[in-house]
Amino acid sequence: MEYIRDYCMYAAIFGFFSFVWFGWAQEKPRPGWRVYLGIASGISFLVCLFGVYLSVKNWNAPSALSDADSYRQYLIFFYLEIILAAAGAFVLMRKKRGQFVAPWVAFIVGVHFIGLKTVFEDFSLYLLAALLIGVSVIAIFVSPKLKVAYSAITGIGSGTALFAFAILGLVRYWLQQ
Repeated sequence: MEYIRDYCMYAAIFGFFSFVWFGWAQEKPRPGWRVYLGIASGISFLVCLFGVYLSVKNWNAPSALSDADSYRQYLIFFYLEIILAAAGAFVLMRKKRGQFVAPWVAFIVGVHFIGLKTVFEDFSLYLLAALLIGVSVIAIFVSPKLKVAYSAITGIGSGTALFAFAILGLVRYWLQQ
């Protein structure tokens, strides 16, 4: 089933986290990348704000999360993601492997979208999961070759994937109008 409010929230949430990832990418990118990362962050934030506006405007529209079981399942995946990401980051920092925190977080976020596919009944979340998991793996191999922080490649890849899905949310919203 397709839910207009969920598509608005895709724009808001994915736009926000795209903004966050492009920000994290600024840890140690190539110097020439900074201006583009700043622009990408700004555009992502504007998409987020537009998504928030549409979400508020359509707040009473049906949502996959209106169902109590779906909402409970969503919260389980959300809290599990937070706990795993934080625990992994803690272990990595403790073992002096902090450079791998961004790829770890992207990996966990990607995995959590596998579970959210059933909550939102949205097959495209499998694609988002694959993209984020792929970015987390690619960053480990590409970052040293480019002599940039792992967070630079992870942030650019994750930010781009999430931005694309924020825009996809807007397109799906408009198609439902």
